[in-house]
Amino acid sequence: MAEKFDKYVLKNGMVLLGEPMEAVESVAFGFMLPAGAARLPDGCCGAGSVIVDWIFRGAGNKDSRQLGDALDGLGLARGRSVGSSHITIGAALEAGNLSQALDLHADIILKPSLIEDQFEPARQLAIDEVLSLDDDPRHKVMLKLREQFYPSPLGRSAVGEIEDLKALTSQASRQIIQDKFNLSRTVFTVAGKYDFDAVCRQIEGLFETEPRQGNDSVTLGPRAGGYTHIDNDGAQVHIALATETVKPTDEDYYNARVAVSVLSGGMSARLFTEVREKRGLCYAIGARYHALKEAAGMMCYAGTTPDKAQETLDCVVGEFERLGEGISEEEIARAKVGLKSSLILQSESSSSRAGAIGGDYYVLGRVRSLDEIKDKIEQTTVDSVLAFLRDNEFKDFTVVTIGPKRVTVK
Repeated sequence: MAEKFDKYVLKNGMVLLGEPMEAVESVAFGFMLPAGAARLPDGCCGAGSVIVDWIFRGAGNKDSRQLGDALDGLGLARGRSVGSSHITIGAALEAGNLSQALDLHADIILKPSLIEDQFEPARQLAIDEVLSLDDDPRHKVMLKLREQFYPSPLGRSAVGEIEDLKALTSQASRQIIQDKFNLSRTVFTVAGKYDFDAVCRQIEGLFETEPRQGNDSVTLGPRAGGYTHIDNDGAQVHIALATETVKPTDEDYYNARVAVSVLSGGMSARLFTEVREKRGLCYAIGARYHALKEAAGMMCYAGTTPDKAQETLDCVVGEFERLGEGISEEEIARAKVGLKSSLILQSESSSSRAGAIGGDYYVLGRVRSLDEIKDKIEQTTVDSVLAFLRDNEFKDFTVVTIGPKRVTVK
């Protein structure tokens, strides 16, 4: 059966996207608000984390407790996140409760109470989350890698920086909400069991406003790159590295995805086999493709001991560089099966599909069908992947380490 996508655009420019899923009784939705970390004013790193908490502390005619009770009463699994480009809020729930959930989220977006005495708890939670990164160096090293790898401000931490959070005021946060919660640049997504005509009528009634001008473009600064070390007295060294690669809009995108899957697509992939199993250099290792609209990279993490840190880094970089020397048909076949399996698992989740169609629309300007993605993956070959690697060598690595010992980046 051919896949179907729904689309409707309000007069104010707000885009509504839907993907019906006949086999499910659930529905998931999300509002992508153009208020991501890279779009915030300088000195407000982490404000998104504060705002996404603060707006749920009362909205419309409900205080914080009443709003929480109303959301919980619908049995929804709340979803809210701060990315580079967007703040996304939404939920997954039983399909029959969608209309009530949309009403509540309209209040949260359009009529948040923003009570003064609720700001400080929201800000403190954001500060605590940053502080908790000291107990999660794997997460911390990857956040720092993105900051160093992507051109400023694309890599700005969505979690935040302590100094900026301590200086953040309720007045500045209100101004960000006023400036950045621009409905004319907002994308609404829904996937699962729903009536799109009914959803459009409801969203139109709740969110139709006068069109609003706004420039969401981000002025890119330099890429820091190079090597960054963060001292830590722990027993491990956490290594993160990234190298530039093609964006999702590039014709070689699927070759890039297959290439990184050969490196790190499972227990038989090269990094796990060569670095962990054969040499015993690390206890954890993995690489993946990571992309924003404006840039993309191959990113890798390895956790090891101080005495093995340098050899681990050298071995990982060596495997990246060696990939272009040759790939077997068996490796390509395993990589393609792994990618398609992940796609199938995603296709069974209404939450995943709601997120995917929104991401596609923002980055590509259209929504890809699952069949299209499967076909593109299947069309890759040993020759096409090796041609991609010849034209896009893995080099100029950005490296970040956390631990008691530095490494040397060659």
